[in-house]
Amino acid sequence: MGILAGAVAGAMTAAVFSLFALGLATNQVATGLALTIFGSGLSGLVGAPFVGGTVDGLPNLAIPLLADIPVIGDLLFNHDIMVYLSIGFLVFVAWFLNRTRAGLVLRAVGNSHDSAHALGYRVLLVRFGAVSFGGMMAGLGGAYLPLVLTPHWSEGMTAGRGWIALALVVFASWIPSRILVGALLFGGITIMQLAGQARGWTVPSQMLSMLPYIATIIVLVVIARNRDFALANSPACLGRLFIGNK
Repeated sequence: MGILAGAVAGAMTAAVFSLFALGLATNQVATGLALTIFGSGLSGLVGAPFVGGTVDGLPNLAIPLLADIPVIGDLLFNHDIMVYLSIGFLVFVAWFLNRTRAGLVLRAVGNSHDSAHALGYRVLLVRFGAVSFGGMMAGLGGAYLPLVLTPHWSEGMTAGRGWIALALVVFASWIPSRILVGALLFGGITIMQLAGQARGWTVPSQMLSMLPYIATIIVLVVIARNRDFALANSPACLGRLFIGNK
């Protein structure tokens, strides 16, 4: 139920963003920032009764035989359902974008919304669906934090991790297969801070907590030095408003 609620909440929040950014043609950056601040306050209000409580985390589901392989078995095939779902969604998105007609339409809208509109496609409706799906995925990521990572809920527990997702998209240059590599990289750095604290590394805990964000800044700086690489596969109409018939 918690996973489902996270997905629905993420999709609904994304729908609100779509209403303003797509329907009313407001500035996307300002709208996203305002909605982020609003969401942080709303989650703190709704979640106040749950502060200090604990929940039963999702259990690991070991894949028979594969989980018994030395070293890599426990590393790759002994995780909770959310990990397997994330990989499944990655494969689905790659297949959808590259192997289906609907995926081709979505890519066409992203690359040239005027041409897609001229061909009769409902640009705003397609973008609304894409944004809602992205919000659902973000909601699943948010649900993972209290259900697996902690497991408890506290105000502000996301700690800006959603912004790392934006850097991950740029790092992967809009190619789904590269998302997995980037996610493992950023995830490994995040886990490093927990492992370091558990093993008593003589490094200030604040410095370890900064590692994921330092890595994000470094990646963005490196990519910014090679703008052609960063924008090689990005949608041509990224961030551009579309004003036309729905």
